[in-house]
Amino acid sequence: MKPFRRHIFVCTGPRCTPEGKAAEALFQRLGELLQAEGLLEGEERVKRTRAHCFAYCREGPLLVVYPDGIWYKEVSEERLQRIVRGHLKEGRPVEPWVFHRV
Repeated sequence: MKPFRRHIFVCTGPRCTPEGKAAEALFQRLGELLQAEGLLEGEERVKRTRAHCFAYCREGPLLVVYPDGIWYKEVSEERLQRIVRGHLKEGRPVEPWVFHRV
């Protein structure tokens, strides 16, 4: 496995969004955005993984960024774009949407 700087988990469980459909679409869009920002290769590489449940049902889509320990809830397409640019690309969590820190 190639080394990576951050690992982002997206809850695609059936209770995060109805049947997990919107969360799965967000997971796919995340891949596109990571590619567009050049975050799938090199030292800043971000790995993405589907997760089944983070136990915050109906607050989704949920997204967790490690090793930062930052949790985001109710992630929309617009929010995802800002999280990718601000947090993953520039290293600044998008504070208005952070709801938990580990």
